Amino acid sequence: MFAVRETSSELSVLHIPEICTWNISLESTLLDLPLYNCQIELTQQAKEVALAFEENSLLPGVILTEHGNFVGILSRRLFFEKVNCRYGLEMFFKRPIEVLYKFSKPEPLVFPGSKLIVEAAQETLERSAELIYEPVVVEVAPQTYKLLDVHQLIVAQSRIHQLTNKLLNKQTEAKLIQTEKMASLGRMVAEVAHEIRNPLNCIWGNLTFLLSYFEDLLQLMSVYEEEYSEPCPRIDALKEQIDFDFLQTDLPVTLEGMELAASQLLKIVNGLHHFSHMDERKPVKTDIHECVEMTLLILKNRFKSSIEVVKNYGELPLVSGYSGQLSQVFLNLLVNALDALTEYAADREIQTQCGENWRPQIQITTKVIETEDGNRVAICIADNGPGIPPENQQQIFDTFFTTKPAGKGTGMGLAISHQIVTEKHGGQLSLRSQPGKNTEFEIILPIVRKI
Repeated sequence: MFAVRETSSELSVLHIPEICTWNISLESTLLDLPLYNCQIELTQQAKEVALAFEENSLLPGVILTEHGNFVGILSRRLFFEKVNCRYGLEMFFKRPIEVLYKFSKPEPLVFPGSKLIVEAAQETLERSAELIYEPVVVEVAPQTYKLLDVHQLIVAQSRIHQLTNKLLNKQTEAKLIQTEKMASLGRMVAEVAHEIRNPLNCIWGNLTFLLSYFEDLLQLMSVYEEEYSEPCPRIDALKEQIDFDFLQTDLPVTLEGMELAASQLLKIVNGLHHFSHMDERKPVKTDIHECVEMTLLILKNRFKSSIEVVKNYGELPLVSGYSGQLSQVFLNLLVNALDALTEYAADREIQTQCGENWRPQIQITTKVIETEDGNRVAICIADNGPGIPPENQQQIFDTFFTTKPAGKGTGMGLAISHQIVTEKHGGQLSLRSQPGKNTEFEIILPIVRKI
């Protein structure tokens, strides 16, 4: 919309935006808001400004220029305040607007058009009380300026605040759903592990007796052969049929293999049962190395032969904590390392075949460290994968932040791990990463949790 008025010296062109509805998002900038472009040369009379304000009641102010170059602004409030004061009409109305501008000399607040609405609103509200409702200058392009009504800026900030609350509510709801899923899964795993462990204990325990019984039978057979040394065709035929000599040597080996497999399976079941203790009511004395080993056992099928696990275990005291929740932390960190190494190894496959000396590796280091608050336990889980870009490191523990493709990552693992370490155990979880070289997560836990 344009209003053109002829004066004795030159033309005054008033550019005024149409009123429209505007969409706002969390990342909206000042360029997404309605901006006013009403420019007045300093040599024009103040009555031209009055006409501009009269024709558009929403116009917050005018941009003052000198030979087309930006000089400053004059707000509606300040203009009428000066003109309506005693002798204001005589002093300013029929004189160049430069007189009124130099008399008041307001300091404009100038923002680039790319500035976020929330940041601009905060800085605007931090001005002194007499300037709080002065319009804001927006530089939409180099040496091109428009005006923004502070009222519209505050309304936009309010809308963003509402959007933020809705998003937080959705995230909270999603987190509660995920937490409930994990709790239900933990209860189910605990129940299944309990049901498997009882018969498995029976099998594993009886295998020892079975091996002993077989040795007794072999001893009895040996005595029979000594007492009744005469050959018996029927017995000799049966021995040959069942390959008795092979049976004597192979059956103990088979039973020992079954005993070893049952023992390994029992460890896995005990690990699942241990891991499922996410609802522990109070901290107990916890063996960190046992938690790590149980987690590695559960993840055994994820560790391909090409991924090496290096353990540098120091001598650790028992830690007051929640073993199931600490196992959850170790699981999340190890799964992240495995995913990063697996993807990185696939990307480097051609380079590795060309002779580059690189093997995927995860290092787990534990030790006792001295701090100002006394001795603490430090657990470091590091990989020699691709590292984490600096722009992602600041958000790595934020809820729902993930760089994995849709369906492969929820953005919950590290956020939950950080909460477990800091809030439940009074510890610290930190990240150190060099892009293209390595990533290391360090967990520092107090030996005794102070309530």
